[in-house]
Amino acid sequence: MNLCDIQEIKALLTRHGFHFSKSKGQNFLTAAWVPRELAEASGAGPGCGVLEVGPGIGCLTEQLSLRAEKVVAVELDQSLRPILAETMAGRDNLTIRFGDILRLNLAELVREEFPGLRVMACANLPYYITSPVVSALLESRCFESVTVMVQSEVADRVCAPAGTPEYSAFTVLCGYYAVPETLSEVPASCFVPQPKVTSAILRLTARSEPPCGITDEKLFFRVVRASFGQRRKTLLNALSSAFGELGKEQLAGVIASCGLPPAVRGEVLDMAGFAAVSAALRELLDAGGAKARG
Repeated sequence: MNLCDIQEIKALLTRHGFHFSKSKGQNFLTAAWVPRELAEASGAGPGCGVLEVGPGIGCLTEQLSLRAEKVVAVELDQSLRPILAETMAGRDNLTIRFGDILRLNLAELVREEFPGLRVMACANLPYYITSPVVSALLESRCFESVTVMVQSEVADRVCAPAGTPEYSAFTVLCGYYAVPETLSEVPASCFVPQPKVTSAILRLTARSEPPCGITDEKLFFRVVRASFGQRRKTLLNALSSAFGELGKEQLAGVIASCGLPPAVRGEVLDMAGFAAVSAALRELLDAGGAKARG
């Protein structure tokens, strides 16, 4: 069966009485080059295990199972169970789990399913869960790479330079855990139903260690979240809202010690800038510098 042939897809779905769910963001691929390129970009091969999120009818799953030693696909929609049983029949290196990827313990899943294998993640993600799924995969630190199909504007946001309108806390999170790269664009005509946006293949290659010598991850992300929580605020005012245990004078001193102008906004800081601010805050907090806010 050609799982990217529109006529065969329609016949398959009709046979099983399947109806697309807008709430689940279901769009199935109809261009065979896309799952091939996505699977190739994932780096799947001998000695590799791949976690796939949202296999749909299995066109990417098929390509991954041809390359990897083992594939585990996690699907939320129970109505796809009989379809996947038909389309993926006979694939001995494939396990399909039905459930919510965001409720799974990823580290436990990887230990159970991929012992002794190099592990990647790969997915054609529903747009509405892109950020939480990518965040969960990266934060688990279980995968050598995360290769996903996303909305092109999300790929732009992930790869955005500091100070641009697309730059966000999600940009910083992705750059903290991985090196992101947009590989190719995928037009809406490659899907059924056709989305109203262009998609892109995004690969995030995991970093072996945090960049910029960041030692306090929790504090670092507290600073990042504060900086983007209200983009129009200066960094000083954003930090004052988030670090109530410190006075405004102290926070102004932190900003000055990092060589930043007093009215700087957090959205212009790059990874090194956020690292410097969080390190200076750590030093102040460790010195017992908390006092009533000024």
